[in-house]
Amino acid sequence: MTSAAATTIAPGEPSGFSRYFVRDFTASIVVFLVAMPLCMGIAIASGVPPEKGLVTGIIGGIVVGLLAGSPLQVSGPAAGLAVIVFEFVRDNGLSALGPVLVLAGALQVIAGIARMGGVFRAISPAVVHGMLAGIGALIVIGQFHILFDAKPLSSGIDNMAMMPTRLLSLTPFDIGTTELALMLGLLTIGTMIVWEKVKPASLGLLPGALLGVLAATGVAWAFGLNVARIAVPDSIAAAFALPEAGIFSTLTQGSMIVSAIAIAFIASAETLLSAAAVDRMHDGVRTDYNKELRAQGVGNLLCGVFNALPMTGVIVRSSANVQAGAMTRTSAVLHGAWILGFVALLPFVLRQVPMAALGGVLVVTGWKLISLKHVQHLYKVYGYMPALIWTATFVLVVTTDLLTGVLVGLALSALELLPFARNLKFRVGESSVGDTVKLELEGAATFIGLARLTNALEQLPQGKAVHVDLERVHAIDHTTSEMLTEWLSRRRMRGNAVKVTGPAAILKSLAHAA
Repeated sequence: MTSAAATTIAPGEPSGFSRYFVRDFTASIVVFLVAMPLCMGIAIASGVPPEKGLVTGIIGGIVVGLLAGSPLQVSGPAAGLAVIVFEFVRDNGLSALGPVLVLAGALQVIAGIARMGGVFRAISPAVVHGMLAGIGALIVIGQFHILFDAKPLSSGIDNMAMMPTRLLSLTPFDIGTTELALMLGLLTIGTMIVWEKVKPASLGLLPGALLGVLAATGVAWAFGLNVARIAVPDSIAAAFALPEAGIFSTLTQGSMIVSAIAIAFIASAETLLSAAAVDRMHDGVRTDYNKELRAQGVGNLLCGVFNALPMTGVIVRSSANVQAGAMTRTSAVLHGAWILGFVALLPFVLRQVPMAALGGVLVVTGWKLISLKHVQHLYKVYGYMPALIWTATFVLVVTTDLLTGVLVGLALSALELLPFARNLKFRVGESSVGDTVKLELEGAATFIGLARLTNALEQLPQGKAVHVDLERVHAIDHTTSEMLTEWLSRRRMRGNAVKVTGPAAILKSLAHAA
């Protein structure tokens, strides 16, 4: 898919700034409207005050926007980290989150300096999408209780077990606070769903989440409904709280270090997955994954200093940015400035928003993360093993915890190497044949050699015909096949000639993946 954002002008060039400022300005307004309810809703889903999500959105926009290696990607609090943050804050308290984020951010910066961006991209799509689906399920069953003006319980299993009780406790003929909150939450959900189906093309960029929150807030205000509303401080400066003295001593505890590594790992994987998706939406400057990793590290380090939520590159805000016509990083920076200005000047407006409305936004957001189409695709194209990896990751994330699900998914991914264990060697060679660049692959094309392959593909000159020779490839796993298929699609979309030759079984895998 191409968009109006197609450009070959590098982000940050003076001519690009002046030429595209109007389009970046309007795109930043759209992203701001998308981001506001999500920043607060994800904070609530993470078990922290809503202003912490706004602080992360501000840092993600202004700071990371300026430093990002993916100029059209927008960073902020992400639903993918809500579960792990909720569990951490529940067990250790909010004050312990800051030091862990400082360490997580430092790890990301180090990983970027060490040029490890390609390593995170080698994570099996089955693990990543199984993890996101599990997170989506946990968000849905957790925010289900927010719809009733109640607090989520301590685990996914407990939340599921309590759902029938919530429904049976309703008294439709004696409407109280619980019933009113549920109606507002359902109004938000209904507005979002209907808007997605009936919105006119001229208003296609108006976010359904904003309309849903406005509808619920308007009804609650007009009728003076006695329901729980979000609480934000009078001054946003109070939300930029520095860690308590001596709190960094907690980093000597092994559990804190493990949490920091987990947050850094998941945030990096989700960010680079989002960046790759954003690259497929436009024809402009490609992502520098290592630079993006460093920028995210700086952002999370600052979030730790101010005891806010962790951040990632977020696909919902990023896709809105591209679709709204953004051309440079200016749009992401401006959206952070709009968040800062709004919460600094109009905090009383936010205090009118019902908690159940934000719960409704998160229910829809979580539901969208549960993509059964992906596991169906994996099974249809690659067989039972990738589908098993997705399923195991999903089930364990929901029933145990995020880290266990991801680690088991990665371990199962390693089992995919067993059929090729005797010959895992992989080589990438490049040569020129006339006006054509020939890329010759040899050996087992698995996730082990994916970083080497992606680097070779991204360094191929634009505008030249390419011949990808797979004749000497005797095996290819689903991670490599998915990546190579996406690269071929992107290259051809930009009008470059690409020829692929190789064994019928290997080519069949690529054809089905497409």
